[in-house]
Amino acid sequence: MAQKVRVRFAPSPTGPLHIGGVRTALFNYLFAKKHKGDFVLRIEDTDQNRYVKGAEEYIVESLNWLNIPFDEGPGKDGGYGPYRQSERKGLYHKYADELLASGNAYIAFDTSEELDAHRKEHEANGKTFIYNWHNREKLKNSLVLSEEETKSRMANGDPYVIRFKSPQDETILLNDIIRGTISIDSNTLDDKVLFKSDGMPTYHLANIVDDHLMEISHVIRGEEWLPSLALHKMLYDAFGWNTPEFAHLPLIMKPVGKGKLSKRDGQKLGFPVFPLEWNTEGGESYSGYREDGYLPEAVVNMLAFLGWNPGTEQEIFSIDELVESFDLNKVHKGGAKFDPEKTNWFQHHYLQQVSDETITEHFKTEVLHPRGINFAEMDVKRIVSAIKERATFVTDLWDQGSFFFVAPSEYDEKASKKAFKEDTAGILGTVVKLLSEVDSFSSEVISEKIKGWITSQEMGFGKVMMPLRLALVGEMKGPDVFEIASILGKDEAIKRLQAAIRYIS
Repeated sequence: MAQKVRVRFAPSPTGPLHIGGVRTALFNYLFAKKHKGDFVLRIEDTDQNRYVKGAEEYIVESLNWLNIPFDEGPGKDGGYGPYRQSERKGLYHKYADELLASGNAYIAFDTSEELDAHRKEHEANGKTFIYNWHNREKLKNSLVLSEEETKSRMANGDPYVIRFKSPQDETILLNDIIRGTISIDSNTLDDKVLFKSDGMPTYHLANIVDDHLMEISHVIRGEEWLPSLALHKMLYDAFGWNTPEFAHLPLIMKPVGKGKLSKRDGQKLGFPVFPLEWNTEGGESYSGYREDGYLPEAVVNMLAFLGWNPGTEQEIFSIDELVESFDLNKVHKGGAKFDPEKTNWFQHHYLQQVSDETITEHFKTEVLHPRGINFAEMDVKRIVSAIKERATFVTDLWDQGSFFFVAPSEYDEKASKKAFKEDTAGILGTVVKLLSEVDSFSSEVISEKIKGWITSQEMGFGKVMMPLRLALVGEMKGPDVFEIASILGKDEAIKRLQAAIRYIS
């Protein structure tokens, strides 16, 4: 029977989750769900110097907000825990000892000062220092020292690291679902440290051991891990374990120019690069998609298209449709350029799908309340329904429809020059009279009454409609003018027309 699909997202809690990390989590989630597998969250917190308080909670909250929750992880044990590497510390030494016993690793006593001196000497001769097959026999390690001397140094408490012994003169063949076959000359690889002198494993050893013990079938991660693939494959082989399948996702690139998308790009160009807002202990604040008013569906849909394409014309995908369509073979090799405008396009689409009731509640709490607007007598839901078509965010509703709540105190200069003529006050006076005669103040009835009168007078429509809109709104914007009048109600509409008449006169 084929191995069950198990994937993991393994961030380090060193700060907020960058949008590139979120996309890695999303692709892992989609792949797991498509193959009826498990999506595991593992917190790689072995580097305690860089640990940031609150980062793990932030990661979990981000995944939940985006509706891509993990099946297994901290607080959700699936039988493969613990899920924080710091809580797995005791596991790794045993595996390092196995590599030492099999001759795939060795103990090295070189101090950082000695290694720095070697580096400088190489640089002076125009070379690069690599600790591997070509010089390890000349350095301070258990390959050179006798067993007695090695043991005695360790017993004396001399600091040491455990290094992987990379092979000489071999071609290492690697398979990547996205990039195909990659061949590496083993002579170019260095003997990476697997265990540090502080007794903690390095990322490489902990990562391989954890993936093996958690029965991870597919490792889907960012392109920045490609240089580590050869070492990881050699470690699996050294342990005699089955190697999972690998897929390295393309980088997310800046919207303009070359290079990887960074948090600076977001600050400079005015878009978030984090799912949720993040405030540093030093008082710096970074905006988040959630707090900027984006819907999680829009963010997920946007991220899915960064480096993946279904091969069809379809662009709008629900999470279930993404699961159905997702295929690692359709992920591109080349970097994916981030497009803030496209994100807003998705956001506009998804906002239109939200019910008027829900948008109205958000509009009241996020926009009207903070502005101290009294809307008790108003049909806010009807206002939302009339103006939401042009809105991308809930906050846009104020720009689109503030005139419903605040009567114009002045009129757009350019438009009023065009609309307010000598006879306009008289025309608006007649409109006031016609409106006061209307009982059912629906947009249909008002429209019929005013348009009927304009036609009977054989007047141009613009002569009435332009000043009418300007009187009610203050500028030439907004939905259907009769709908505006109907929502405002008879008294308010007439009051605004009378104010415009006084202004013209």
